[in-house]
Amino acid sequence: MKSKAKPKDGTRVNAVMQQIHAQLASRVLVPGERLPSIRQMAERLEVAKNTIVEAYDRLAADGIISAKRGSGFYVSGHLPPLSLASVGATKDRSIDPLWVIRQSLEADGDMLKPGCGWLPASWLPEEEMRRALRRLAKEANTGLLEYGHPYGHLALRELLSRRLAERGVTAAPRQIILTDSGTQAIDLICRFLLEPGDTVLIDDPGYFNFQALLRAHRVQLVAVPYTEQGPDVQAMAELLVLHKPRLYITNSVFHNPTGAVLSPIVAHRVLKLAEDHDLLIIEDDIYAEFAHNTSPLLASFDGLNRVIHIGSFSKALTAAARCGYLAVREEWAEKIVDLKLATTLSSSGLGAELVYSVLRDGGYRHHIDAVRSKLADAMGRTLHRLDRLGITPWIKPQGGMFLWVRLPNGLDSARVSQAALHEGVVLAPGNVFSLGQTAAPFLRINVAQCQAPRIFEVLEQAMEKSVEFVV
Repeated sequence: MKSKAKPKDGTRVNAVMQQIHAQLASRVLVPGERLPSIRQMAERLEVAKNTIVEAYDRLAADGIISAKRGSGFYVSGHLPPLSLASVGATKDRSIDPLWVIRQSLEADGDMLKPGCGWLPASWLPEEEMRRALRRLAKEANTGLLEYGHPYGHLALRELLSRRLAERGVTAAPRQIILTDSGTQAIDLICRFLLEPGDTVLIDDPGYFNFQALLRAHRVQLVAVPYTEQGPDVQAMAELLVLHKPRLYITNSVFHNPTGAVLSPIVAHRVLKLAEDHDLLIIEDDIYAEFAHNTSPLLASFDGLNRVIHIGSFSKALTAAARCGYLAVREEWAEKIVDLKLATTLSSSGLGAELVYSVLRDGGYRHHIDAVRSKLADAMGRTLHRLDRLGITPWIKPQGGMFLWVRLPNGLDSARVSQAALHEGVVLAPGNVFSLGQTAAPFLRINVAQCQAPRIFEVLEQAMEKSVEFVV
């Protein structure tokens, strides 16, 4: 596909140079790599050949690239430090994924955070966690001082194997690897499967941190439109032919940000496409605990052949004692463990002990049942309050914490979010979740974080200010 160079400072030459600088910053271009020929670059960017000649000459004068007689132009020197802010950077910082994460994590106690992606602390089993910590402190063989097993806590992996089997996923303990988070699990898989320059398919809209993490691996991102039933299968088929992606990453249950659940029909079609086009899939399943009914999983249909299943306890149990896991085909497990040893040596043994202690306690299921009931109540109340503001849901989810909603009158959610932030409310504007930047009128709302009436007062005021700005 052609990517037309658009001048940012009035000259096409500078526009070409800016594109090459961006590719260097994101490590798409690396030292020693040959640049496209002048003719190829001119055709790709739809500019005149003399524009490319001048841009290459200026870059060579700056020492960024060098010319080799009869061979072409090559990248010089060493890689610049990776700057994720420069990779896919936007003009509007409020729709930069990392900026949104920072706002949610750095917010003080007075900030309201309907744009964050976790439950309120008061909804989590604090007393059960404290009781488990006291119990672990008294046990002699807890392993408080030593590195853990390379695969992670065996008893927890055995428990996870049984829990996955209940959902139709066959994974022996030796196929399950513990990590410090779901994010680390995805990072390990990316290290294992991807090379810089590979293409990865993501949902649009889709979880914004997938974009940031994948860019850190210097891959090309391609977006597939997401529907109420899952990815648009027809669009996916066309993208697979055109871009030949190596990997697809998605949520099957309570998709982030839409709250949708993958339908069995779409799941089968996606897996058939994956087989036909040699595509691998990461299924991030960190919201499944919030589902009342057993929902279809790609891993249950696939048998961990092309699907890598990811889970975590940060949403339902605790974000402080980091513990996640991945389930893969058996022949891959040892190689991924080697990567884990090379990058982190060992996952948190204490975190795994703590999670195991709470999971085997009968109180955990009561906690999950209570959270599901609270989420259902919060969903109903939030939908009612948003309706009074003229804000409509894309779908009404079957459960979970997220609503994907459209603002009225074509309002820009980034502008509304900026106005709300000045009043102490952190929102998540739609284009944070859209690689194609096609979700400006949308917001992701976390219903669990919407208990304070002030959120809706600020939201209404922010919308009014945005209307005044447009007028």
